Amino acid sequence: MEQAAAPAPAKAEAPKTAPAQAEAPKAEAPKVAAAAPAAAPADDGAGRKTYMAACSACHMVGVANAPKLGDTAAWSKRMEQGLEALYNSGINGKGQLMPGKGGNASLSDDDVKAAVRFMLKESGVNAG
Repeated sequence: MEQAAAPAPAKAEAPKTAPAQAEAPKAEAPKVAAAAPAAAPADDGAGRKTYMAACSACHMVGVANAPKLGDTAAWSKRMEQGLEALYNSGINGKGQLMPGKGGNASLSDDDVKAAVRFMLKESGVNAG
């Protein structure tokens, strides 16, 4: 008769399944909340992609005094001229050493603006 008590633990396991099912919807809620912030990294992704393709050759090492990515002081000084001035430099070039659109005429103005915002953000400078 002691063996008859053995099926009782199997019944005790059944309620364990029910709470696990109740916890499943809780796991779905954070997924929905995480979807909202995904919009910001998408812009960072576009800016990063353009930076890597057209800007990094000079801005990674500071060719011809280009502000290096991550150099807060240098980017802050450039930002004193205003964001539109930085966009203009990126789109149209600056002097003889910095070609417009990083030398890639197929880039859109928005691509260049995204790269400028990316460089500012990565350098700890608020683009406003």
